Amino acid sequence: MMIFVFVLVMALSIAAAAAARFGIKNLDINHMLVAGRSMPAFLVFVLAVGEVYSIGSILAFPAGIYAKGLESAYWYMGYLLLAYPFAYFTAPLIWRAAKRHNALTVPEVFGRHFESRNLEIVMSIGALIAVATWGQFQFVGIQVALGELGLELSPAGLLGAAGCLAFVYVGLAGVKGSAFVAFIKDIAMMVGIVAVGVAAFWAIWGAPAEPMPISMPASHLSMTGPALTFAITTILFQGFGLYLQPSVSPFVFTGKSEAAVKSATVFMPLYLIMLPFGAIVALYALTAFPNAGNANRIFLDVAHGLLPPWLVGFVIAGACLAGILVLSVNALSCSAIVTRNLLPSVPVTAQRRWTRITIAVFLIVAASLTLVVPKLMIGVLNFSNYIAIQFGAAWLAVFFGRRVSATSVGSGLVVGVVAAVVLYATEVNFGGANVGLVAFAANLAITFGLDWLMPSKTPCKPVALGNNASAV
Repeated sequence: MMIFVFVLVMALSIAAAAAARFGIKNLDINHMLVAGRSMPAFLVFVLAVGEVYSIGSILAFPAGIYAKGLESAYWYMGYLLLAYPFAYFTAPLIWRAAKRHNALTVPEVFGRHFESRNLEIVMSIGALIAVATWGQFQFVGIQVALGELGLELSPAGLLGAAGCLAFVYVGLAGVKGSAFVAFIKDIAMMVGIVAVGVAAFWAIWGAPAEPMPISMPASHLSMTGPALTFAITTILFQGFGLYLQPSVSPFVFTGKSEAAVKSATVFMPLYLIMLPFGAIVALYALTAFPNAGNANRIFLDVAHGLLPPWLVGFVIAGACLAGILVLSVNALSCSAIVTRNLLPSVPVTAQRRWTRITIAVFLIVAASLTLVVPKLMIGVLNFSNYIAIQFGAAWLAVFFGRRVSATSVGSGLVVGVVAAVVLYATEVNFGGANVGLVAFAANLAITFGLDWLMPSKTPCKPVALGNNASAV
C-alpha cells in the first residue's frame, strides 16, 4: 500500500506537468525558461515557495535539530522570517532588471547591464557552481526519502529514477510545468509534515497514556557564544540573500509584472507554519531514537514508527516531490546558462534541444556528487548558501550602483566564492561567525572599493531608479 500511494502521487505530478503544456503552441526557449514572462502572482508564489520550502523543510530541519539542537532551529526559522521583508523590496527590482534587459538567465542580466561579455562568462561559471551545490542538496534528501520505500534498487538507480522525473517535469512544459507540479507537491508536503508532527505530538503528550518524558542532551538546550554568533550571522546573511541566489532569482523572472512579484512575496511566510511540526518530530525522535545512525532519516524513521503504511507512502511522496521539483528547475537554469551564456554560438532554434541535453548532464553530475560526497543535509545547505549569496553584491550594484564597473563586480564575485570555499574547507574560525558572511564582506569591499579606484567610464542607470510596476 505504501508503494501504491507513492506511485499514485508521482503519477498525478506527471499529469500536472503535462496539463501545463495546454495552451502553449510552441514551447520556445522563452516559454521554457520564463513562461513568456506571463505568470500571475499566485503561480509565481507557488513556484517560488516550491524553491524555498524544498526537501530541506521536511528532512533537513528536523535532522538539524536532532543533530545540533536549538542552534539549528534558531537560525533556520530566523533567516526565513527575515528573508521575506527583504524579498518584498528586492524581488520586484530583480524582475525589473530582467525585463529591462530582456534577460532569460541571471548572467544575462549582469552581462547586459554592465555591457561586458567577460562578466557574463564569470557570472555563468559562478552560477553553475552555486546551483550545482543546491542540486546536490536536493539529491541527498531524495536519496534518503526513496531509500525508505524498501525498493530493491541501488542508490544510483534511485537517484537515476528521481533525475528522470525531474527531466520530465521541465521537458513537458518548461518552468510552467514545474509550477503546476508545485500544486501537487505543496499538498503532499504539507499533509506529510502535519501528519507526522501531529502523530509525534500525540505520542509525547496525548491521552490516555502518560506523557512521554523528553530526553534531550544538555548541549541541545543552550547555545555557546560561538553557536549564538553563528546563528545570528547566518540569519543576517541568508535572510538578506535568499532571493538574490541564482537558484531562486530566476523564478522572479516569470512574473507578468512587478506588482505580481511583490504580491507573491506577501503570503510566503504562511508556509512557516510547517516548521513547528518538524521541531516536534525532532523532539520525539531524541527520546524514541536517541542513537540514530543517520540524522537525515530521522523524520522518515518517525513516520514509519507512528503512521500507517499508506500514509507513510504519502509522506515519502511529499518529500521526494519537494526535492525533485527544485531539482528540475535548477537543472533548467543550469542548462540555459550553458546554452545561452557559455555557448552563445548555439542558434536560437536549437537552444531548446541543447537545453534538454544539458539538463540531463546536470542531473547526472549532481547525482554523482551525491553518491561520492554524502553529507548531513544541513551542512550541504549551508555550503550552498555560502557560494550562492555571493551574487548579492552584484545585485546591489545593479540596483543602486552608478559607476560600478564590470571588472569590480566580476572580481568581487570571484573573491567571495573563493574565500567562501577556502574558509569552509579549512574550517577557519571567526568566533563562530558564518564564513559565508565573512566572504561576502570581502566581496562587497572589492565590488564597491574598486569602484573608487577605477570607476566605470560609462555610468549605468541603477535599476532602483526606474518604476515599471503594473497591475497584478
